[in-house]
Amino acid sequence: MNHQKTEQIITAFNGKRIGVVGDLMLDVYTWGKAARISPEAPVPVVQVRKTTRCLGGAANVMRNIVTLGGRADAFGVIGDDPNGRTVRQLLAEYDIDPRGVCCDPHRRTTEKQRVIAASQQLLRIDYEDTEAVTDTVRREITSSLLELIAARQLDAIVFEDYAKGLLDRTMVQTITDAARRVGIIVALDPNPKHQMQIQNLTVMKPNRQEAFGLAGKIAEDSNLPPMQDPELREVAAILMAQWHPDYLLISLAADGMALFDRNADMTIIPTMAREVFDVSGAGDTVIATFTLALAAGADGITAARIANHAAGIVVGKIGTAPVTREELLESLKHGK
Repeated sequence: MNHQKTEQIITAFNGKRIGVVGDLMLDVYTWGKAARISPEAPVPVVQVRKTTRCLGGAANVMRNIVTLGGRADAFGVIGDDPNGRTVRQLLAEYDIDPRGVCCDPHRRTTEKQRVIAASQQLLRIDYEDTEAVTDTVRREITSSLLELIAARQLDAIVFEDYAKGLLDRTMVQTITDAARRVGIIVALDPNPKHQMQIQNLTVMKPNRQEAFGLAGKIAEDSNLPPMQDPELREVAAILMAQWHPDYLLISLAADGMALFDRNADMTIIPTMAREVFDVSGAGDTVIATFTLALAAGADGITAARIANHAAGIVVGKIGTAPVTREELLESLKHGK
């Protein structure tokens, strides 16, 4: 990459306003030390040292946008509970606009609680309600976004689908159509449980397993390099034909990323990760960085390479963590 050009793009992240629509979560980490096995069952006993809380799910995408220099508007639903109030507090700490966050007193705020000992995740406990949100909530969020789109106040919109009940096809397609008509970038991190087949997206970003699931294929391990993997190309062709995005960006874990465009061209971006401690939230970082880069004027390949550097940074951290603009610039300076 041209380092001067990429630095200019990252500098241009500053002030880009991104609306993020999706399932808001609270990530809770219990940190401790496991030095013995319980006499009650063959499980480790964890001596707890501390508990931390941070934004997760779609809210982690927002956090990454802010730490990279952009502005984030939050659209989602929380419960009328302590976790919901914590999510609002954390959004405020990152100066994320919460006006699009609806409170449903009949739902729990999604919490993912992880137990970590010696840098190793031992257990995850999920507290969540996954039934569809009310039509009222969807109408409120859709209306708020359409107003911002009509006023040209957003540079991009990101949909984060964790299959917790917020997004449906009508909602996402309506917002996408309105945004694309006025030149606003639209990105989707899809979920195989929702075969929405949204049309006219700017970018669709599944990981390999999700891409195969969305294409109706079984994701078996492949020993072939991605460029020589016919099944990966077949899956990409199916998704491009059914969803028609400008870009399809498939995360390939240790093999990096595969970027496809409407000309069926495939570009492989090798991973930049030096050490992998935790992949939690890496996909959030990728879609946040890729979208910001497009909003800052990058082409698809350059945006993917910048996002790849960002992913390489966060997988070297333990727990759900964002990447900062300074970390990204440093990585690009020493990368390729």
